[in-house]
Amino acid sequence: MASSGHETTAVAVAMAQSGSDRSSELKAFDDTKAGVKGLVDAGITKVPRIFIHPNDDCRLAPPNTRFTFPTIDLEAIAEGPKRRKKVVEEVRDASESWGFFNVINHGVPESDLRETLRGVGKFFEQDVESKKAWYTRDNSKRTLYNSNFDLYSSLAANWRDTMIAFMAPHPPKPDELPEICRDILIKYSDQVMALGRMLLEVFSEAMGLEQNHLIDMDLGKGLAILCHYYPPCPQPEQTLGTGKHTDKDFFTVLLQDQIGGLQVLHQNLWVDVPPTPGALVINIGELLQLITNDKFKSVEHRVVANSRGPRVSVACFFTTHYAENPRLYGPIKEILSEDNPLNYREITTLEYFQYYHEKGPYVASALSHFKL
Repeated sequence: MASSGHETTAVAVAMAQSGSDRSSELKAFDDTKAGVKGLVDAGITKVPRIFIHPNDDCRLAPPNTRFTFPTIDLEAIAEGPKRRKKVVEEVRDASESWGFFNVINHGVPESDLRETLRGVGKFFEQDVESKKAWYTRDNSKRTLYNSNFDLYSSLAANWRDTMIAFMAPHPPKPDELPEICRDILIKYSDQVMALGRMLLEVFSEAMGLEQNHLIDMDLGKGLAILCHYYPPCPQPEQTLGTGKHTDKDFFTVLLQDQIGGLQVLHQNLWVDVPPTPGALVINIGELLQLITNDKFKSVEHRVVANSRGPRVSVACFFTTHYAENPRLYGPIKEILSEDNPLNYREITTLEYFQYYHEKGPYVASALSHFKL
């Protein structure tokens, strides 16, 4: 093993010793720039305490619970007004009751989905020295790799490493993306932007609005790709891949591999989102809940750690808070009525993001702060 591996091993041993203080453990882990994968590669057999999560109050859905996670076939959109209306109704129902749904026949070839996961996996499976050049906590960078962007502020670290690439509205230059996955990330982001436009049309129609209403509000203008790598965990019951949270965007398009682990809080139970070959997972973000005046729901979700791994996922966040955007967002006036009065004040996406950043990503919801 290279010297960086020996350093990681030493850190793993030091972190496992209960006499160390948390701040020292966090810094020691961060300084390796090897992430959680570095700990696993070093042969760690116990989860360091900085990763240990408290027990959740909610319980898993029992095996006999009859929940059917929504799956929507988007191919029907182009098959005439009657079939399109059915898709719109399905999206409306899923957005109101689950806040999550699968889409199939979405226009992204399955071969490109596989290549995206493969390319992202290759990035994380490089040697530490190759990845170190991208390791940073400077959010002004167009691409950054680290483990736990909130490492120093969260109550417990997540068992995952992440690479973030800001793809729109200002696409990165080729050399601002890792060569090992550059081409597929550019291709996939273009495909997701096209899918996002289609979804925004359907979301608009689901609220009784003109097809381009949400597009004209710039909801499809900004895109950030978060590539997550969840190494196998020696004690998966002690930690989480991603803690309970809601997404702080308009909506998210998630590509997950076949390992599984994503869970959605539905009727106060954790329900597994089954990996479906060729499908993409769509979920409502808090900003879309705000502009729909609580019609669409942004739902808490998490990723459990696993011992089988590694798990790879690619989450595409539609949001404009990463770029200058003075536009004010509030509940859409056309959907308000005496029976549906205004719930929120108008805000910019930057104001929203700054509040959530101050409070931390795992607050129950930032929406209540902007309620009238």
